[in-house]
This record gives sequence, structure tokens and C-alpha cells, in this order.
Amino acid sequence: MSDRFGIKPDDVMKMFAEFRLPQLPDLESLAQAQRRNLEALSAANRIALEGAQAVARRHMEIVQGSMVEMTEAIRSMSGTETPQERAARQAELLKAGYERAVSNMKEVADLIQKSNGEALALLNKRFAEAMDEIKTMAAKVQQKP
Repeated sequence: MSDRFGIKPDDVMKMFAEFRLPQLPDLESLAQAQRRNLEALSAANRIALEGAQAVARRHMEIVQGSMVEMTEAIRSMSGTETPQERAARQAELLKAGYERAVSNMKEVADLIQKSNGEALALLNKRFAEAMDEIKTMAAKVQQKP
């Protein structure tokens, strides 16, 4: 007996009997791999946070130093210099301030790059390990009868 589509119940039973689920990898190994993934992500986040804190600290130090330097520059300008001497001193102060600002920006950029590089290196290493683990698990599944 078949239904209106021409499918017999015996055919359906035969289809289910032949149907096999793919073999699953070792669930314990899979759980351990996921744990290592989360640990690597957590470590990368910690590195990024520590880097951001270092940048914020250094930025604050730079701002405080700049305020001290600006106060000293204002005091030094209140002397009894000629207008030409005052202009020359202002040009020197401006040049020195500009050079410090560029140096400080480079230092902060280097701090950010170092922190990001460390976090990314850690994640790249874990990704490579995870790909090797997946290959190993797939090979073990294929070897099972």
C-alpha cells in the first residue's frame, strides 16, 4: 500500500534504517578545546585592558607634565626682555613643545600597537592550535568503525 505520492511505508522504514548520523567527536576533547578558546579570549581581553590602562596612565602623565611646562613658560615670559628676545624665546618654546608633543604621540601609539600586537598574537596562536585540534578530532572520527 502506498500513499497518494507513491511512497510505501516499507520504503520509509528502509530509508530510516539506512540513515546514519555522523559520528560525533569526543565530547570531552571538544569541551576542553572550547575551554582553551575561552581562556585565550579572556587572556587577550586582559592584555588589551592592561594596555588601555597603561595608555591612560601615560596620557595623564603627559597632560600633567605639559601643564607644569606651560606654567614655567608663562613665568619665564614675564621677564624684562626686549620684544625681539621674547619672540625668539617664544619660538624656542613653541618648537620644543611641538617636538615633545610629537614624541609623546609616538610613545602612546607605540604602547597601543604593542598591546594590540600581544593580544592578537595570543589569539592567532590559539586559532592555529584550534585548527590542529579540529584536524585531529576529524581524523579520530574517520578511524572509528
